[in-house]
Amino acid sequence: MTQRNLTFGIMLHGAGGHMNSWKHPAGPADASVNLDFITGIAQKAEANGVAFAFVADGLYINEKSISHFLNRFEPISILSALATATSKIGLAGKYADAVFTHSPSLDLISGGRAGWNVVTSPLEGSAKNYGGEHPDHELRYEIADEYLEVVQGLWDSWDDGAFVRNRESGRFFERDKLHTLNHKGKFFEVAGPINIQRSPQGQPVIFQAGASESGVALAGKYADAVFTHSPSLEETRAFSESVRQSAVEHGRAATDVKIFPGIGPIVGSTAEEAEAKYRAIRDLLSVDEALAYLGRFFEHHDFTQYPLDEPFPDLGELGKNSFRSTTDRIKAEAKKNGSNLREVALEVATPKPQFIGTGEQIADELIRWFDAGAADGFILGFPVQAEGFDDFVRYVIPALEARGRYSRTLAGATLRDHLVLPRRESRYATAETA
Repeated sequence: MTQRNLTFGIMLHGAGGHMNSWKHPAGPADASVNLDFITGIAQKAEANGVAFAFVADGLYINEKSISHFLNRFEPISILSALATATSKIGLAGKYADAVFTHSPSLDLISGGRAGWNVVTSPLEGSAKNYGGEHPDHELRYEIADEYLEVVQGLWDSWDDGAFVRNRESGRFFERDKLHTLNHKGKFFEVAGPINIQRSPQGQPVIFQAGASESGVALAGKYADAVFTHSPSLEETRAFSESVRQSAVEHGRAATDVKIFPGIGPIVGSTAEEAEAKYRAIRDLLSVDEALAYLGRFFEHHDFTQYPLDEPFPDLGELGKNSFRSTTDRIKAEAKKNGSNLREVALEVATPKPQFIGTGEQIADELIRWFDAGAADGFILGFPVQAEGFDDFVRYVIPALEARGRYSRTLAGATLRDHLVLPRRESRYATAETA
């Protein structure tokens, strides 16, 4: 059987995923708003065959938010800038709002390289910036379902070739290639159409993240690719299988959804060097900072009120409407391991990655997960961006190439090409026009 190549995406999260990565000397302290640094990472990723770059967004911050969230570019602006500085790499983002116009615009600007990560904001504080109460978990997913129906309907407003721009006849567009949505649902009433033509890939790639039953159902119905945590190969494979089964239940093929576990590899020329790099990253924060980071997942709960060396506190339903799958996992692991609050906070703030070691060791582990069906690819979220990505390119990519499992050449031109996904045809397309 022909071996498949691995696919990677990369998180563009400033200095890195660690809450105090800005303190690390490998990159600039202002990396979150440093256009040259971000552009350089994206261009290096493209040159090394990374399929897409991803930028997150948020709807709410406070003084306890991690440093990168306090001062960063929002996705549409930075991804649009990257569209002109790159030519192949996909450009995906979690957009807080204005999706109706901005996503297709980025897709057209980039020549069909755009993706949109659909996330129902877990932060309770989001409502403070938008008015009203934050919907509970199940209601958020019900709203998201209809929202996606509306967005995809708007993205099909125009058929391919609708804008003829015939100067002799004076016809700018073909009327029979325009479709008005006229959606009237429980949460949205949208007439349409959208004011931009279809892109080379038909529609932007839809990413989704959410491990709950509702999240899996939404992914199976709409997602082209899914981001997930990587607690273990077995757990990740079980999650991946549930998403693929959900896709089948919604009338799609299991291969229509690609699974991308998030990983933060720490690589060294030796295993000892990799361990030393992890310790250096871990030492970037204090216990108080770790407690603040932990609190973020529990609606910014104040953990300083509890004794550090006593068992992790019983928080009841706190966190149920926040980062639900994450908080459930934190509480379950603390109970299983008998961990005290200090241990939980430090582990959550600087978890020791499963992918740590030499390039050969990490390459072997990536292939093991891939071949076991736990992943179709991986999204790289390095604790320290500059050092982490340099080490990955130096050590891991050559090891994968030597095994015949990776190519630095991006096939095709669109993000769908890179992810081995078909072009998204219009719901109005006939067999002759598709």
